[in-house]
Amino acid sequence: MSKPNEVRTRFAPSPTGFMHVGNLRTALYEYLIAKASGGSFVLRIEDTDQGRLVDGAVDIIYKTLREVGMRHDEGPDIGGPYAPYVQSERLSMYRPYAEELVSQGQAYYCFCTRERLDSLKENAEPGTFSGGYDRHCRDLSEEEIKQNLAAGLPYVIRQKMPLTGSTTFADAVYGSITVENSELEDQVLLKSDGYPTYNFANVIDDHAMSITHVVRGSEYLSSTPKYNLLYDAFGWAVPTYVHLPLINGMDGKKLSKRHGSTSFEGLVNDGYLPQAIINYIALLGWCPVNDNREIFSLNELEQVFSIEGISKSPAVFDYDKLTWFNAEYIRAMGRAEFIDLIKPQLETVFGELPQEVEMLAEILQPRVTKLTEVPEMVRFLATRQEYDVELFRNKKSKSTPETSAELLPQAYEELAALTVWDRDSIHDCLISLATRLEVKNGQVMWPVRIAVSGQTVTPGGAIEILTILGREEALARITAGINKLNV
Repeated sequence: MSKPNEVRTRFAPSPTGFMHVGNLRTALYEYLIAKASGGSFVLRIEDTDQGRLVDGAVDIIYKTLREVGMRHDEGPDIGGPYAPYVQSERLSMYRPYAEELVSQGQAYYCFCTRERLDSLKENAEPGTFSGGYDRHCRDLSEEEIKQNLAAGLPYVIRQKMPLTGSTTFADAVYGSITVENSELEDQVLLKSDGYPTYNFANVIDDHAMSITHVVRGSEYLSSTPKYNLLYDAFGWAVPTYVHLPLINGMDGKKLSKRHGSTSFEGLVNDGYLPQAIINYIALLGWCPVNDNREIFSLNELEQVFSIEGISKSPAVFDYDKLTWFNAEYIRAMGRAEFIDLIKPQLETVFGELPQEVEMLAEILQPRVTKLTEVPEMVRFLATRQEYDVELFRNKKSKSTPETSAELLPQAYEELAALTVWDRDSIHDCLISLATRLEVKNGQVMWPVRIAVSGQTVTPGGAIEILTILGREEALARITAGINKLNV
């Protein structure tokens, strides 16, 4: 059981697909609120909406939490004192609570058919029906209810909402909020198939699991009175609510696929690192108090996170900013870790790690911002590129196709005479050639670079490329460049 005054949060996703960044941020804030106070972070799977379940979605939830480093203290896979942690395995507990509210006169049996509910919407006069239920069964007589139950008519159990007045609740981010009770529909608690609705199961499970803080998106602010009225009906303590600001795209509209990848898996596939994603998402609607840093490890976030830092204003998901975070994490890595990270990308191009992988990693690490860039950045090393002789023209190095036609054969002769093929030998060779010919280093380096790469933008310069290619391939490419210039 929970300890006295222990902060307990829960991440309760529905297994309906990929992990959206909004859901991941909710999970992160729940995790941090718990860990910052030495509390418990609970994972609960909410699968009451059976029609929306997606095969494999539960595994995605486990995999995502594992990859970002958020370890739950209780959950379906590891158990805990409040097991089971899957709602479909807790079905037997929901009906008694719903029936209790019926017996107290705070809920009622509704026998309305789907056809009747649909007709309400179709036949409503403008301004008289907002899409909610018209409370047709709210005041059925005891005799009618008994007859309908005896006849086996399908029914749902609805909560009786107050018809007048207002309901006020406190939110840790948005403060005191009041909602007119006339805006609250008599919500369904138990569906005709015996499954609880999302809202009802939430309240029952949160109370049963001693959850102290409920964290969710601000879009649920308007429905919070429904939750509180249930807590009041049972005489239970209301948890602390923490509603999070919306996440919008750069156009100010709610983040969606039109803006880019919106799921954790999609962002990883786009080349972003889990630790960079979680760092960036932490700052979507939160900033540390009295700390201007932006780079935080998960452990550091646990030390500095506080609810007070959460903003009311919508957050903007900026993919360029995420890319900056990603580049910072890549540059901060040790060389061996970076090589392990890019190994799959290199193998798609080379088939196996190139011999000069250390040098390749050295020139890539300061330049890579996303892992997906790696294959295109190194493809020229594995496959000769078609190029036009105009690439030999470069204003900065004062290089032209004509000067290149003169210099490239001399560079070939000097390089071919080398007895040792390594970075220092190649560097000294080409610099000495430029000195002897009394030209700028660039007038030698540029044509060599174009000949061996076939492109103007490369990770690393001519010396690194020659070293990585190796003597045979490098000289063969220079020969091909000479022939191209002499056509």
